[in-house]
Amino acid sequence: MPGMGVSALLPPGFPATLEWTSEGLRLLDQTRLPAEETFFTVRDTASLIEAIQRLAVRGAPALGCAGGYGVVLAFREATAKNPRDWQSSFERLCEKVADARPTAVNLRWAVERCRRKMTAALARKSVSAIEKTLLAEATAIHEEDREMCDRIGQFGAALLPAGRVTVMTHCNAGALATGGAGTALAVLYAAHATGTRLSVFCDETRPLLQGARLTAWELTRAGIAATVICDSMAAMVMRTKRIDACIVGADRIAANGDTANKIGTCGLAILARHHGVPFYVAAPSSTFDLTLPNGAEIPIEERGRAEIERQGERLMVPDLAKVYNPAFDVTSADLITAIITERGVLRPPFAESIARELAEE
Repeated sequence: MPGMGVSALLPPGFPATLEWTSEGLRLLDQTRLPAEETFFTVRDTASLIEAIQRLAVRGAPALGCAGGYGVVLAFREATAKNPRDWQSSFERLCEKVADARPTAVNLRWAVERCRRKMTAALARKSVSAIEKTLLAEATAIHEEDREMCDRIGQFGAALLPAGRVTVMTHCNAGALATGGAGTALAVLYAAHATGTRLSVFCDETRPLLQGARLTAWELTRAGIAATVICDSMAAMVMRTKRIDACIVGADRIAANGDTANKIGTCGLAILARHHGVPFYVAAPSSTFDLTLPNGAEIPIEERGRAEIERQGERLMVPDLAKVYNPAFDVTSADLITAIITERGVLRPPFAESIARELAEE
């Protein structure tokens, strides 16, 4: 959006992941990184949904921001098609945006938040005034996300030892995944800003390589030493290198602390427990789903065969072989050392600390 800058934790010139303009929602196409920085603008909900599903925009908090702006796009579409009877069309479009990716709870959370704001304004405002109300709410979600990232960074940096620190992370939970400096990576940016000498091992994160393509790109751009490893190398690195902490993001956290994150996170948590490495999850309060008692209730998105069967144009899987491609796994709460939120650091037993800090009053 005009006038909203990126976090002070990020280096000057760091591109905004998403930005509202008079033409629509401008997105950094993350499928083109690290080779090129390409931006495009979505002007309708179908284009936004397509961008979400092909992972041009991704990461739970960023999807929340995109979902808020998606409600504005839905309103524009519905009222343009039928200025007098637009509400049913608007609701259908909002549902499609909210359902674009099922695991990341922030997407539906933001859509529902904006829809509630419209409902409250409907009785007394014109169509143009309602659009302004929706855009103001989407803008607020985006600004809150930026501020949330900075607070997570400060709380998380305090958990790291002083001096020289080596961290392992998985997937991308940085500026590219949020409206600000990130969640897991915000911790690293905050520590780096205070003089901590960081070295980060980035799991490549098969099959779409978000760790290699995105996290390593972010960190090196910020002047933080990054080493990319294949996912299968994590155990070897933990055994032979001094890893001070593992820090990851989250897409949905159940009421007991069970956490859904990019596929491979659970295995990393198990390795961290075996090697005595603290395992931290960094996530905003909007990523908690207190309606779900545990991780068994979290819906897990399954993605298409093509992501696994090919590397570029090269076929890697024979036609007669089946492919199973879950996008996320669930890390049980007993493997998590602490959860870093914008409200502070939550520690076990998580059912109690989550209820105490995050339950609605």
